[in-house]
Amino acid sequence: MTKRPAQVCTARRWTALTATAVAAVLAAAAPAFAHVEVTAKDARALATDVRLEFMAESESASAGITKLQVFLPDGIKPADVTYADGPKDWKLTREERTFTVSGPAVATGKDAEFAVTIRQLPNTESLVLKTLQTYSDGRIDRWIEREESTGHGHGNAAAPRLDLKPAAARVSPSATAKDTSSPSSSSATTQTPSNTAGPDTDRKDAAAQRDDATSPLLPVALGVLALAAVGGGIWWRRRSAATRR
Repeated sequence: MTKRPAQVCTARRWTALTATAVAAVLAAAAPAFAHVEVTAKDARALATDVRLEFMAESESASAGITKLQVFLPDGIKPADVTYADGPKDWKLTREERTFTVSGPAVATGKDAEFAVTIRQLPNTESLVLKTLQTYSDGRIDRWIEREESTGHGHGNAAAPRLDLKPAAARVSPSATAKDTSSPSSSSATTQTPSNTAGPDTDRKDAAAQRDDATSPLLPVALGVLALAAVGGGIWWRRRSAATRR
């Protein structure tokens, strides 16, 4: 039987070790790709009675999602939002600039899905719906960052975004949509949820969230570099020794 050169065995072991370390980095990075999505069938500017469907991915392995607070963009008032469906026993409440769907915690690790109906969409190219996602242990994920790119990917902490098609011909804003003198109507339910904060005044918390999402990667990355340095040094010494023989 032909004996394998020492440097070949070492190189193969180093390759396997590197692959394992890379897999660990990717596993640690996985939670950062979770997000909240919003979709609608044939979404079009100025369309009426539009059903928006939200899907909030779970990032927690120990607590369930209990609440999602959505900040409305210009052109949509809280009174224009009605609840369609969602997790069992969840309800919708309206605040000055937002609506909230909440209820008993969904199962740990399970995504929360719900739908609302908008009376009429504004005449714009897209809707950015900043969202605060709360868990049963008090944790809050803040999906409030605007994406700079025009792609369909989701960056860390990016707010849900819905692109709209141009308005149909001869369609104009309804009388209700034109009336923006009051942020909410008398029929709207007013509630101030606890442990929440507006996206425009919570930039420091958003930055902290990004740090929390990426901080686990630093020690793993440093570990990979350390293993690379040690493994490379061992391989080089063995190769040099074999060359001198």
